[in-house]
Amino acid sequence: MLRPPKFLNETGNKTLDVSTNGLSIDNENILSKLGLNNDYVNANDALRDSDIYAIISRLSFDLVSAKVHTEQSKTSFILQNPTPMTNQLAFWQSVYAQLLLGGEAFAYIWRNKNAQIKSFEYLRPSQVQTVRLMNGAGLMYNATFDEPAVGFVQGIPSGDMLHFRLMSTNGGKTGISPLSALGDEFQIKREANRLSLTSLAKSVFTPGILKVGVEKGGLQGAVEKTALSRSFMKRLESSKGGPIVLDELESFTPFEVKNDISKLLASTDWTRNNIAKVYGVDDSQLNGNGDQQSSIQMQMEQYIKSLRRFAITIEAELSNKLNDNVELDLRPVYDILGGNTVREVSDLMKDGALTSGEAKLLLKERGYLSKDFPDIPETNPRFIKEGGTNNENT
Repeated sequence: MLRPPKFLNETGNKTLDVSTNGLSIDNENILSKLGLNNDYVNANDALRDSDIYAIISRLSFDLVSAKVHTEQSKTSFILQNPTPMTNQLAFWQSVYAQLLLGGEAFAYIWRNKNAQIKSFEYLRPSQVQTVRLMNGAGLMYNATFDEPAVGFVQGIPSGDMLHFRLMSTNGGKTGISPLSALGDEFQIKREANRLSLTSLAKSVFTPGILKVGVEKGGLQGAVEKTALSRSFMKRLESSKGGPIVLDELESFTPFEVKNDISKLLASTDWTRNNIAKVYGVDDSQLNGNGDQQSSIQMQMEQYIKSLRRFAITIEAELSNKLNDNVELDLRPVYDILGGNTVREVSDLMKDGALTSGEAKLLLKERGYLSKDFPDIPETNPRFIKEGGTNNENT
């Protein structure tokens, strides 16, 4: 059973609230200003946007897919087993998704009686208040835990709270959501979507135009025209998809989805580009057109550079709070099957920078070859160093 940590600002130092109240993935009541003129949108509404969901899901999953390197085994263990509530992937993806969406994410560090890290607990931004000591000594946190036995805890020291932050304008105390730059775009997109739906509804539910010759009463009043329309619709429905029989004084022209409506449906594609832009990725990652002049390899390299920006933020916080050197290796993200590694090693061999034995050792370290792959003696004279042995790994 969890026991509430007892943290209070016992020093008596005055504090100043610096919380941003950013977007929270799982709390609809926490709103973030994404537009002008007091136009707010909650996190669930943001994730209902297919483009936002796509990029948050993609980036957070790729960050989780990175291989974590640490200098201490205990750090590696806690990062691989962060919480008893769920598995490693689900926990860290939730944290990283919150970071990408709201600009900051929190996880409380639970410790045992020996002050050793026991587990992490994900906290929504709505549960955490970030405060700065007025004397400038650092940050403290007030948090409301979901567990009734813990409840509200005041004065949590910075060392017991993982606080991931993206770009900041207050010296790194809090982070800013990338989506905060898209207020106008979201408002325009909502209006464009509403207009598109209205246009489509009118084009679908108004099947066409029925013209009646003057000889059949072409100058009738509104009541007669409405009755004639209803009579025609009954004939249309009773035909059950078959041809409609008209006399020579009647003419029916069905409506089509015209080019202007098709253009209207595509008018918000630029919003996808802007969403990708604020996260620093190419719109091809959102199934856009991307840079037509760039190869797939070039696009992937650009994506990894963008992903690296977020990885550095994560590395910095984990290294600081866990007192270790934590690094995220993004190679598994773009080299899932190891093909890129093999090509790179092969090119180094062709250039004479590596012998075959050194290449096999490198492929073992990268996980492409199993650790128990046999060290077969080299027989190719090209790769046998002068004055050396033909078995470089002995």
